[in-house]
Amino acid sequence: MIVVDTNLIAYLLLGGEKTEQARSIVERDTQWAAPLLWRSEFRSVLAMFMRRGALTSGAAIEFMQEAETLMQDGEYQVDSRRVLELVESSKCSAYDCEFVALARHLSVPLVTSDKQILSEFPDTAVSIEEYRP
Repeated sequence: MIVVDTNLIAYLLLGGEKTEQARSIVERDTQWAAPLLWRSEFRSVLAMFMRRGALTSGAAIEFMQEAETLMQDGEYQVDSRRVLELVESSKCSAYDCEFVALARHLSVPLVTSDKQILSEFPDTAVSIEEYRP
């Protein structure tokens, strides 16, 4: 099991510069986890694609359903106290700290492309490029 950030889900499903790496990761580790927040973040990504004219609303709905299927049984509520303690000790947003808190709670790595998370939490976060199960 690994905790994944929303960008990894987006790379896997929507395509992008790190899509091949995302595919490789899901082939090696099929059990992905994320805080419930991932849903709102992914909807925001879909909204951005829709506003750019890159996705229709129908396609966005299909991608959301595909993402929900991918993350089924891997969604977690996160302890607010842990999140706020991480916020206090870092420069990361509360949103980002939710992913870190979950990874620490589950004692698994957080796979991300977020440079700030990688810098602030090197003991928990690993880059998409460097992740090895």
